[in-house]
Amino acid sequence: MSKIYILSPAHPLRGGIAASSERLAKALQEAGHELQIISFRLQYPAFLFPGKTQFTDDPAPENLTIRPLLNSISPANWWQVGRILKAERPDLIIVRYWLPFMGPSLGTVLRQARKNGHTKVIALTDNIIPHEKRPGDRLFTSYFAKAVDGFIAMSRSVASGIRQFTSTKPIAETVHPVYDNYGSLVDLAKARQHLQLDMAGRYLLFFGFIRNYKGLDLLLKAMADERLASLGVKCIVAGEYYGNEEQYEALIEDLQIKDRLHLYNHFIPNEEVKYFFGAADLVVQPYKTATQSGISQMAYHFEKPMIVTKVGGLPEIVPDGEAGFVVEKSPEAIADAIVTFFEEDKSEAFTHSVRSRKALFSWENMVKVVEQLYAEIGDGAK
Repeated sequence: MSKIYILSPAHPLRGGIAASSERLAKALQEAGHELQIISFRLQYPAFLFPGKTQFTDDPAPENLTIRPLLNSISPANWWQVGRILKAERPDLIIVRYWLPFMGPSLGTVLRQARKNGHTKVIALTDNIIPHEKRPGDRLFTSYFAKAVDGFIAMSRSVASGIRQFTSTKPIAETVHPVYDNYGSLVDLAKARQHLQLDMAGRYLLFFGFIRNYKGLDLLLKAMADERLASLGVKCIVAGEYYGNEEQYEALIEDLQIKDRLHLYNHFIPNEEVKYFFGAADLVVQPYKTATQSGISQMAYHFEKPMIVTKVGGLPEIVPDGEAGFVVEKSPEAIADAIVTFFEEDKSEAFTHSVRSRKALFSWENMVKVVEQLYAEIGDGAK
């Protein structure tokens, strides 16, 4: 058994990073490791956070130790937390890296922790080069990368990006496991009844925080295609706006598609997620840029076919013509795929493929990758 700390956002902070880190913690515990999460007491200053709140009202995960210690904007705190970890001597720190803004704080904590000559560090790298670029990104990421012993990338595009910051440190590639912590599958009729939707309707789902790079505007423009209107296709948009809300509202008004949209523009609590996926025929991810996406793994858990754009690691996860369609990032290509899905009745075949591939994305496999990389960078698991 190894003593492992996960340095990551966690409850009561909300979002996909927090949820997946908590799920990874449980998987590592089930594999026999001693585990706790070191989280943030301040993740983002309010003026940098685009949403309404950083916190969730969902109950805390059971049987997990979560310590909110890190303040992302206080250098004095970085040194203090680093010294705590240095003294506590975990065998391994798994640090989540998704945004260069976190590079200075995480890099400083890790430098201090590793001074004990014992602790090894693996970066579970969601993004190495951000979707929305800002000054200082490369400098901050370089500082962070120098404090890490090895990396886990969940797509080839991320692995390639990591190589821009290190030519020698090991990189393990694996797929993002399914998000199976949002409850069990709900059948279509029950889900639509819960959301008060037409039982016989045809529904797309766009799910998650609404940011420019996620391409909701492309899907909205696709929804204006007359073929989709004639097929009775409607779209569920479930997620909170992270900026530019007026831009999307103006686009919806201009396209005259409001009557074919069901807008749930707020953060979706964990216990409600299953109903949105359960009600949909098809999950659409019209991203303009991407590495990998937790939404794909939620779709796999809820056994829903997908349309994804040909960006980042998305085509690695969704085989074209099997679990869904991989298309160019244009409204026309997205609309064509939606029409084909419904006119050629692809639902049963695609759902069967999604169901059969679901086992490939197990948390047990992620644990094995962590253990193997730790053995490579250290003296072997304790």
